[in-house]
Amino acid sequence: MKKPRKIKDYCPSCDTHTEMEITKGKNRPGSELRKGQRRFRRVTSGYGGFPWSKPSGAGKPVKRVYLKYTCTECGKTWQKKCQRAGRFEFEE
Repeated sequence: MKKPRKIKDYCPSCDTHTEMEITKGKNRPGSELRKGQRRFRRVTSGYGGFPWSKPSGAGKPVKRVYLKYTCTECGKTWQKKCQRAGRFEFEE
């Protein structure tokens, strides 16, 4: 997948469409305080086995690409998910 280094997109901070610089971001781990994670910890604690069976299959073949958008006007940065891609590069 190829993506340009600069695009024009909506900036929620400026409330207008401005030029954005795109860089590759990182997938950060989820919060431990989310409801699903709290439920999972509660169910798996104590005696007894794991509450559900392991899903069959090897999982997904490729990972999602995370893109970091930086507004050139205000300098705010945020991260968005992109499609799954085996190979990712920026167009020059």
